[in-house]
Formats: sequence, C-alpha cells, structure tokens
Amino acid sequence: MLKVKLRVIPLIIVCYLFAWFDRINISFAKFHLQKELALSDTAYGIGAALFVVGYVACEVPSNLFLYKVGPRKWIARIMVSWGLATACMVFVRSETTFYIARFITGAMEAGFAPGVLYYLSTWFPAKHRGRVTGLLFLALAASGVLGAPLSGFILGHFDGVAGIPAWHWIFLIGGLPCVLLGIVVLFRFDDHVEDATWLTAEEKTLLRSKLDADAKKVVSHSFLGALKSPAFLILALAYFLVQIASYGMNFWMPQLLRTSGVHDATTIGMLTALPYLFGGIAMLVMGRLGDRTGNRRMTFAGCMLLTAIGFLGAGIFDHNTVALTIALIVLGVGMLTTIPAFWTLPPKVVTGVGAAGGIALINSIGQLGGIVSPVMVGRISDLTGSTTPALYAIVGLSLVCVAIAVWAFPAELRSKDV
Repeated sequence: MLKVKLRVIPLIIVCYLFAWFDRINISFAKFHLQKELALSDTAYGIGAALFVVGYVACEVPSNLFLYKVGPRKWIARIMVSWGLATACMVFVRSETTFYIARFITGAMEAGFAPGVLYYLSTWFPAKHRGRVTGLLFLALAASGVLGAPLSGFILGHFDGVAGIPAWHWIFLIGGLPCVLLGIVVLFRFDDHVEDATWLTAEEKTLLRSKLDADAKKVVSHSFLGALKSPAFLILALAYFLVQIASYGMNFWMPQLLRTSGVHDATTIGMLTALPYLFGGIAMLVMGRLGDRTGNRRMTFAGCMLLTAIGFLGAGIFDHNTVALTIALIVLGVGMLTTIPAFWTLPPKVVTGVGAAGGIALINSIGQLGGIVSPVMVGRISDLTGSTTPALYAIVGLSLVCVAIAVWAFPAELRSKDV
C-alpha cells in the first residue's frame, strides 16, 4: 500500500490543490471584481452559484464517461479544460460575461472530485480509505494555507504588471498550471491495478483480492441500484447540507474579515490561511481516528457539529477581529474534516459503475448547496447590510445535518469498517 500511495497520492494532492484554489480564488478577487464590474453582493452570489450550475449539469455524464474511457484520460481532459477556462476569466468585462465565464468553468471542472474519489476506491481497500481520503483533502487545506497569502500578495503587488489588473493574475496563476498537470496525469496514472507495471504480480494479486473482498460487502453494483437505495438518497441530502456550509465558508471568509475591520489585502490573506492550516492538521488526525474506530458515521457527525459551532462564533463575534479569527479556525477545523469524513461513506453503499455514477450524483446533489449558499448569503447581506443572519441560518442547517447522521442513517451506513 505504501507503493500505491507514493505513486498515486502526491500527484492527486497537487491536482486537487489547484482544483480547490480555482474554486476559492474568486473570493479573494471579490472586492476588486465587484469594484471594476459594479457588481452587487447578489450578483456576485449568482456568479458564484453559476459555477455550481455548470458543474452539476455536467457532473454525472462526466463520471459515466470516466468509467467508460478510463480515469487516466478523463481526469487529464478535465484538468486541461478547466485550467484554460479559469485563465479565460481575464476576459470578463461585464456582469453577463462574468456569469458566462463562471458557468463554463464549472462545466469544465465537472467530474473531477468524484472522479478522483472513484479512482481512489479502485486502488485502496476500505480500511485505508480514511487516511487516504484525509490526505486527498489535505489539498483543500493547502489551497487555503498557500493560496490565501499568495492571493493577498498578488492583489497587493501585481496590479499593473504587464498591464494586467491584479485580480486577473489570480486566475492566470491558478489556471495555466492545471494544463501542464493534466499532461502529467496522462502519463502517470494507470486505470487498473492490472495495468501497474510498478507492482509485482504478487502485489497485484494481493491488492485485487482485498478490493474484491470489499466489493462483495456492497449491495448495489449498478447506477440504477444506487438510485433506489435509501442510504444513497440520504447521503445525497446530507452532502447538500455540507456544501451549503462549505460554500458559506469558502466564498465569504475574506469578506467577514474585511467587515470586522481588516482592510489590508495581505493581512486578510494571512488570516484566511489560519483556518485552513489548523484544518489541515486536524484532517490528518481525524483520518487516522476514523480508520482506527471504523465508525464513519459518528466521525462525520462530530466534524459537522464543530462546523456549526464555528459558524455560530463567526456570527457572534463578527466585529471583533481576534475572536472572529478564532471562530473561523474552529470553523475551518470542522469543515475541512467533515468533507473527507463524509467521502468514506459512499463506498459502503455502491461499487463498480454504481460508484462512478453514484458518487458523481451524490456530489451533484450536494453541489446544489453551492447554488443555494452564495445566493442566500449574498441576498441576506444586501437586504440586512450584514452577513450575520445568514451565518445563523447555516448553523441551523448544519445541525440538521448532524441530526440526520446520528438518527436517520440506515443500517449499512451505521456498520463499522473492520
């Protein structure tokens, strides 16, 4: 398994780092983008949501194509196309082109996250997935730890370089490296265990036997079977609520800090990095804890409860920078551990083509929360002049998610991994 991890995980982490940075970079460009294009908070929220609309519309077809043509070629295609789409944000000149660009970027990235999760499920047995998924989503934390200060530095020092506004540089630096990474994926990944020339025949046989043993425990192997599964549907609902919280954190955290009294872009970038830094450390700890206990359901519920506490603190201390930063750290720890904890659950329900399409559909339904969250927060902000009421709404929805995990998950999701 160490050989598999060293071969697969480092490249996936780098790719996922850019994927997540390309999602949150708009939050750092928000102030400058709104100023140049005269966008309201509602318009910004709609643009952020249209990314998710494009993503959701193409998600399931993308992952079914991935299953048909193989993860190696399809993940490479996704990376090249979304990298180019992100870089093309430099051509945005109006509210309409902003909407179009965000929709296209979302459509081009569709299938990447569930495709990678499906790919990992074909290489790692169940008892390794908590740590491996934690390592994958460590890139989420790294994108904030590295991307937030970098974005602040770019906004503070790159304005006018080569005659280009600073916020354009954020999208160029985020998008163009993805094209090169897509080419690396094409030559580095293998579609199946049997294709791995870097494993011995004995290692392939051993790994395949463990993966096949896990697959026999799963009830549904087809996409239609996944759709009929109550466990599948309740996972989709839970992930919808998770994504409302996730987008609430990622798209509005810099704005919350600015509202608390911090106006320097570099300082906002440094403070925004702290929740991701602490969250990244917590992800490693939580991944090991989840593998050790095997209780995926309660690990997920505990992380989501911490997320709710963080949002509550951010609402209470919205005008106190120090207290707000502490609340955002708690939020970061909760949110960044919730997502990898959640993605250890779907392989307990589906496998094969059911996993490829099913994981994509769970992600698509979840991403609808990414449509609701930016528009909801933006609209409430415009109506009340404050994001605090929206934060309290997210607290309530997060607690609903915790209740679903504790009391509504069916038997197959309550079973422990051994």
